[in-house]
Amino acid sequence: MHDLTGRVVLITGIGCVGQGWGNGIATATLFARQGAKLFGCDLSLEAAETSRASILAENAGTDITVMHGDATSSESMKEFVGACMKKHGRIDILVNNVGRSEPGDPASITEEVWDKQMDVNLKSVYLTSHLVLPIMAAQKSGGNIVNISSVSGLRYIGKPQVAYSTTKAAILSFTRTTAVIYADKGVRLNTVVPGLINTPLVKMLADKYAGGDYEGYCKVRDSQVPMGKMGTAWDVANAALFLASDEAAYITGTEIIVDGGLVQSTGRT
Repeated sequence: MHDLTGRVVLITGIGCVGQGWGNGIATATLFARQGAKLFGCDLSLEAAETSRASILAENAGTDITVMHGDATSSESMKEFVGACMKKHGRIDILVNNVGRSEPGDPASITEEVWDKQMDVNLKSVYLTSHLVLPIMAAQKSGGNIVNISSVSGLRYIGKPQVAYSTTKAAILSFTRTTAVIYADKGVRLNTVVPGLINTPLVKMLADKYAGGDYEGYCKVRDSQVPMGKMGTAWDVANAALFLASDEAAYITGTEIIVDGGLVQSTGRT
């Protein structure tokens, strides 16, 4: 099941900030276990190298390359995609995993923060897709793209983060529309929509939204989920793996919500 042997996977945000499992490193690790060849980038080369070392420590035979990459820069992404093509000559799977949340409603958020949110969360998806879609469409085997969105793009989840929510909603529309356009070209596009996930990023969010009260912030997040706890990066990675696999060959233009029931809840959010 979900065999990715020999598949070339391009993944942005492969590194992890802080201790623990972030979505990028968990997804890359899971794909490596399934035999994929990994080509990843991260804004922090140190974080990317840490992920590479972790994956190789588990499976020394993994074909994995990492490099610095700014997913908001067209030149950087051209270099990233070009380096992958130079090494492997193909790209079978693209995982767009970068993202960042900044607080603010339309009246309080600055134009600079708004623009940066658009770049990090949305432009990044466009830039990689812009470069990779022609490659996949030209391959006899096609390809598929898995974008990472958020339940913030589906509903308000209790934090004033209008720019983040806007971009995550836009990713859903971008993915659905592009999936239809490329359906007859053998290229699939789908989205994983995580809810409240317990990754090292939560510590940074606690600093932004809870005055640094990490434990209290985690308790609040756990209580918001009908299943009583936040998910893990592995929950996100498993959904991404399914969508990227042949078992999902007839699935395109849709999303998997990974949220423990949060979106369907009418509880305190």
